[in-house]
Amino acid sequence: MYAERVSRLSGAVVWRNTPTGAGAGRVLPDGCMDLLWNDGRLLVAGPDTRAYVSADGAGAWAGVRFYPGAAPTLLGVPAHEVRDRRVALADLWPAARVRRLTARVNAAADPASGLEAVALALAGDADPPDPLLRRVVLALDAGRTVASTADELGLGARQLHRRALHAFGYGPKTLARVLRWQRALALARSGMPFAETAVRAGYADQAHLSRDTKELAGTTLGELLRR
Repeated sequence: MYAERVSRLSGAVVWRNTPTGAGAGRVLPDGCMDLLWNDGRLLVAGPDTRAYVSADGAGAWAGVRFYPGAAPTLLGVPAHEVRDRRVALADLWPAARVRRLTARVNAAADPASGLEAVALALAGDADPPDPLLRRVVLALDAGRTVASTADELGLGARQLHRRALHAFGYGPKTLARVLRWQRALALARSGMPFAETAVRAGYADQAHLSRDTKELAGTTLGELLRR
């Protein structure tokens, strides 16, 4: 069973997932990075360019999903270095620090709350979020082109790509694609017909949405909704 709530950390979501049946899980691309807990260990989920299929019988999970572009400053790792990966925090940070944080999370009333407390502490010690990154996300999520987004922010195309690679794990074109697909997924889940979903989300047609879904999720939109 999956459940989530808004975090006390701005823009973040706290979630927990306990699989209720056999079979691998499927994590869909969303432009975000997560701090994870699984079986007493802390991990970092990098930004995905395709569905991440978790191992069968992986047990209970908890996580804090950061707003797109926020995690690299808090976790001290460029997003592109963990793209499409799940990495033990101990591989990124000093072992002693990871042991302290792991013990803190494991001692909490529940791992999700413990992770949230850790995330809040990290945010308190970090520099404020770069407001430009949120403007990039908002512009692309509104359907603006990469070129118009760069112009609006006063950045050259190479500057925008370089900053996007560090913050989001991939270039702005890929981020725009992922955000568009997430818009379509939300519309389809609301019950909107697929053809109308495609147009409203910014696709050329339903076939375009179907191709993107197959590439990003590894399955069809209908199958995703059935799950």
